[in-house]
Amino acid sequence: MPVFVRRSVVAACGLLTAFSTFAAEPGAVTSVPSASANANTVVVLNSRDATITLLDQATYKEIGTFPVGKEPHHLMPTPDNKSLIVAAATGDSLLFLDPKSGQIQSQVKDIVDPYQIGFSPNQKWFIANGLRLDRIDIYGYDGKNLKLAKRLPLPAMPSHMAFTADSGLAFISLQGSDELAAVDLATQQVKWTMPVGKQPAGVYMTPDNKYLLVGVMGSDYVAVIDWRTQKIIKKIKTGDGAHNFRPQGDNRHLFVSNRVAGTINVLDLNTLESVGSIAVPGGPDCMEVTADGKTMWVTQRWLKRVSVVDLTTGKVIKTIPVGRSPHGIYFNNRASEL
Repeated sequence: MPVFVRRSVVAACGLLTAFSTFAAEPGAVTSVPSASANANTVVVLNSRDATITLLDQATYKEIGTFPVGKEPHHLMPTPDNKSLIVAAATGDSLLFLDPKSGQIQSQVKDIVDPYQIGFSPNQKWFIANGLRLDRIDIYGYDGKNLKLAKRLPLPAMPSHMAFTADSGLAFISLQGSDELAAVDLATQQVKWTMPVGKQPAGVYMTPDNKYLLVGVMGSDYVAVIDWRTQKIIKKIKTGDGAHNFRPQGDNRHLFVSNRVAGTINVLDLNTLESVGSIAVPGGPDCMEVTADGKTMWVTQRWLKRVSVVDLTTGKVIKTIPVGRSPHGIYFNNRASEL
C-alpha cells in the first residue's frame, strides 16, 4: 500500500500524543546518521535486515542505515507531514521519523503486529492489520486519544486496506484465504467477504469511490470490484504477481507492481485498461513518485536495491544498493495520491 493513499490509507494529526496515552513508554532508539532537513531524503525499509536506509534523492548516494524493529514493511506520513510512521510488524512497534530528513522523532512499543496501518478518511477509526495473527485491531480516535474498540478475527493473513469515502467500510485483502473482507466500522463486524483470486494484496479505491481495485498476487491481473454488489466486473491483465499500487498524481494513471514478472503496469483510471508496461526486475514492490510526476522510485525485494525510473521514457536510469528485502519507500517531495 502501500504508502499514504487518500481513501485508502489516511493518517491523522496528533498521532504521537494519541499513541503515548495507551502504549508503553517509548523505548530507546538508535541514533541516525546526520541528514540535512530537506525534501531530498529517501526512506527505504529493509524488511529482512530490520533496518532503514536513507538515500539522497538528488545524488543517489546513501546517507546512512540504522536498525529498527523487526520486519518494517509499510510506512505512511501524517496529513500535516510532520511525521512519517514506520510499522515494524514482528517488532510490535511504530517508529516516527521526520519526513524530510529521516531523523527519528519517537518510538512506540507494544503495538502488536502492525503489518499495515491506516486511519479512515474521517479520522474516526484507526486499523492495524495483523497479518501473522489473522486479525485486525480497530481503534476509535477522538482527535487526541486512541481506544481499542474491537479485536476482530479474520480469515488468513489480512494484508492491505482501503476505505469508502464516507468511512463506513474498510476493505481488507486476505492473502491466505483468497478473499476480500468488508468491515463495517460502526459495528466493528464483518459485513461480507468475497473471493477475488489467489493471494490478493494491494487494495485501491478509485477517486470516484465507485470501484475497488485489488492486485491478485497469485495471478496476473487486477480485479475491478463493484463493492456495492460484491461483483468482479473486470480483470485487468497485468504481469504475474500483481501486488501494489501507486497513483502517478495526475488523477488518471495508476501504477501496479508485478513482483513475479518484474514489471510495472500503467493503468488508465478512466478506461480501467493497462496502457503501458515498465521493466523493473527483481520483485518490484512499493513505489514512490516525485512531485512533478516524472520519476518513480521502486523497491526490488529480491535484488536488495532500489531502481529509479524515468516516467517519460519508461526506462530505469539508476539502481541503488540497499538492505535485504526492501519494501516500503517514501520521500517528502512526492506526487499526490490521486
